[in-house]
Amino acid sequence: MISKLKHTDRNYLLHHFKATHNASPVEWKISDSLIEYPEALRYMQERVENISAKTAYEQVWLLEHPPLYTAGTSAQQKDLLAPHSLPVYEAGRGGEFTYHGPGQRVAYVMLDLKRRKQDIRAFISALEQWIIQTLAQFNIKGERREDRVGVWVIRPDRPLTLNGTFAEDKIAAIGIRIRRWVSFHGICINIDPDLSHYTGIVPCGIANHGVTSLLDLGLPITMHDVDIAMKQAFEQIFGPTIDIS
Repeated sequence: MISKLKHTDRNYLLHHFKATHNASPVEWKISDSLIEYPEALRYMQERVENISAKTAYEQVWLLEHPPLYTAGTSAQQKDLLAPHSLPVYEAGRGGEFTYHGPGQRVAYVMLDLKRRKQDIRAFISALEQWIIQTLAQFNIKGERREDRVGVWVIRPDRPLTLNGTFAEDKIAAIGIRIRRWVSFHGICINIDPDLSHYTGIVPCGIANHGVTSLLDLGLPITMHDVDIAMKQAFEQIFGPTIDIS
């Protein structure tokens, strides 16, 4: 969703991203049905305006989409390999092409960075750390890479690369947009999606690495279990949440 973050050593940014003032808990919303992408985009845009106007609380929205591709602001048409296979939507977020579909947990993160830290690099680092700490609860070692945003896993079960190193697959992607210092879009973690849909794009513009999921790694974990782990990790980094319907 965002493929590159140049000139950044994100390891030094591994601090919490909690609100600096007495802020209300972040609303934690989970949708059980598949949400069409245009509906989600409209919701986020309206929510961001309301958060900026201080008429709505910060919110994290967990959901799944039907199978589709989204194009970020850096997407190149040549990376859309199968343009007629699935619906394609302009997302307005940073990054390139990515896939969304059932079995992938999408978390749209609508936070007021003015209450936290007005540092986009630090925010992206915090999102990565959220994913890493979520995966760690299932004994998966997620790793960040300085030349590519997202969270990666090393695959010693795969053949070595041409330069003799272990193969790496992306298990989670990040793509954000900031409007008046309020974030939207967010992250996605592959639980058990149909990975064949990734063949229709060059995911995040990165052709020399693969894509994986919890199931692909041999872990048949439920979405509910992942949601619990995500909430626990989120609260450690971003602060308390409150469930809403």
